[in-house]
Order: sequence, then C-alpha cells, then structure tokens
Amino acid sequence: MDIRKVKKLIELLEESGIAEIEIKEGEEAVRISRMPTGAMAPQYFHAPAPIAAAPAALAHDAPAAAGAPTPLARRKDDANIVPAPMVGTFYAAGSPTAKPFVQIGDDVKEGQVLCIIEAMKMMNQIESDRAGKVTAIMVKNGEAVEFGQPLFVVE
Repeated sequence: MDIRKVKKLIELLEESGIAEIEIKEGEEAVRISRMPTGAMAPQYFHAPAPIAAAPAALAHDAPAAAGAPTPLARRKDDANIVPAPMVGTFYAAGSPTAKPFVQIGDDVKEGQVLCIIEAMKMMNQIESDRAGKVTAIMVKNGEAVEFGQPLFVVE
C-alpha cells in the first residue's frame, strides 16, 4: 500500500473524529487507531438505585459558607450525633504524634475542635455545635468518611 494513501487515511481519521479505521486492498491491510493497542473502550456505569434510608441522610444541611461551622438540621432521634459535614479523611489529632482532640468521657464546649477532616488537601477543623460529654467516637483515625456519617455522640 502506498505511503501517501496511509497518510491520507490518517488525515481523514483525524478530521472525522472516528476512533479507528481498517482498510484492505487485496492481501495488504492497514489498521489505524487513535487508541493505543490493548486499551479498553470507555465503559459507562449507571448509578445504583437510591437506598430507602437515603432521604433521612439528606436531612442534614451543608454549612452555609466554607469554613464557617453552622449547626446542622437534625432529626429528633439523632440530636446527640455530630455528623461529618463533608466527605474526606477523619483525623482525631492535629498530627500523627499529637494526642487526640477529644476522647470518650471528655467534656466539650460549644465551638471546641473535635477532629479534622481532610478534603482535597485542605484540613478542616470540625467543631462541636453544643456543650456536653463525648460518649462515643464512631470513626477510627485515618478512616474515610461520607457526608452525614456519624462521627461523635455528644450528650
């Protein structure tokens, strides 16, 4: 096959937006592809159907402004739970060698830092929205957390 024909095929492929073309002339064949050999074709996935409990999780409001802690709307039965206000990584202390901000049995004041959630390389201090005693810590250090996931119980 003539090299000029191959070059013309490459130009047509680029102009048309086609991903791959194969031409046979007698015993000769040429295949031109934009994707590297062995590359997988794009795969599309459908989001899973919502879980029945999802509307309850959506009852939490996001903070009004970035970095400005605001009390979250709560249902009556979870009034003592401090949920994660964002998706990220939970850290119980300011550094790996520092002691945790709070432990079970500690008394906390409103506005006191309970933990840090790292999201997109930003360290976000999570503060208590009320005074009380920490009766449970529901996440382990370094664990990934989801929006609305319970972090602490403060009674």
